[in-house]
Amino acid sequence: MRKKNEYDENMPIGKLTRVKDFLPPPEELIFPEESAKITISLSRKSIEFFKRAARQHHQKYQCMIRQVLDLYAGLYSKTS
Repeated sequence: MRKKNEYDENMPIGKLTRVKDFLPPPEELIFPEESAKITISLSRKSIEFFKRAARQHHQKYQCMIRQVLDLYAGLYSKTS
C-alpha cells in the first residue's frame, strides 16, 4: 500500500487535455521519386561489394547502388 504523499511515475499529474493528431498520414511522409526500371550489367566484383555493404548496414544492395548513382548524377549535373 502506498503512503499518501507518494506518487506513481506512470500516472499523470494535473489536468489532462487531449491533443489533436497533427501528424500527416504515412503516405504524405514519403515523397516518391519518379523512377524507371532498366536492365544493366555490372561487374561481379561491384555487385559483391554492394551486397556485403548492404548486409553490414541492413539495407538492400539495389537501393545502395541507386543512391550512389543519384549522388554522382546530382554532383555532376550541378556543375555542367
